[in-house]
Amino acid sequence: MWNAIESVRGGEAQAAVSAGNTGALMAISRLLLRMVGGMDRPALVANWPTSKGVTAVLDVGANVVCDAERLVEFAVMGAAYHRAVHRSSRPTVGLLNVGTEHDKGHEEVKGADRLLRAAGFEFDYLGFVEGDDIAKGAADVIVTDGFTGNVALKTAEGLARYFRTELRRTFTSSLSARLGALIAQGALGKMGERMNASGGGPFLGLRGTVVKSHGGADVVGFAAAIALAIDLSRSDVSAEIERNLDFTSGKSLGTNQRMMA
Repeated sequence: MWNAIESVRGGEAQAAVSAGNTGALMAISRLLLRMVGGMDRPALVANWPTSKGVTAVLDVGANVVCDAERLVEFAVMGAAYHRAVHRSSRPTVGLLNVGTEHDKGHEEVKGADRLLRAAGFEFDYLGFVEGDDIAKGAADVIVTDGFTGNVALKTAEGLARYFRTELRRTFTSSLSARLGALIAQGALGKMGERMNASGGGPFLGLRGTVVKSHGGADVVGFAAAIALAIDLSRSDVSAEIERNLDFTSGKSLGTNQRMMA
């Protein structure tokens, strides 16, 4: 991993992809590539298949505790990422919460909601969304802290494995079930490809492209992670993130001053 990240820093490679330990990959990336916009740690993004396409969910594990300003930074980075990879001209952004009412949630989430409503970013902020809105594709980007995001991601992965196991058991339970599986083979294959197509997630906020592939990824999943790294390396997502983080700092400061006045 060190050599891979070093090659990105030295310009020998435009991106690095690894299925190794997430914490070690993040630490090496921070040390060698550094962060943009005065950030402390990068945000890890999950490409979440939904009924409407793909939703970018961040953070999913790199930042366990986040204040309101950090959540706003995630919104800015997620929107830039969705434009670069999923070609959305003006992404929609939602803030994950325990309810959609304005008085729900802890102070960090409510503070981020106020900042996002007051600022004029180049994305459409939808307000609070709930956990079941992720799979619905309610927003192009869903923002949360790394603790909540990681729990949601691992829960979804566990459910996906459960459903695959149950489908396999059901379709092998009898002769008629096997015949049904044979008829549905094409559709089931497409569903499996869609669930495996996310490949991996990038660390956003670095001065370089690093993609973390799932440790259990197969050939198709790892190839998808490489394709994602190529897309990111060809985009100006890092420069856009840095520009917008500078803009965010000014907006957040102005908003905080108004709130104190």
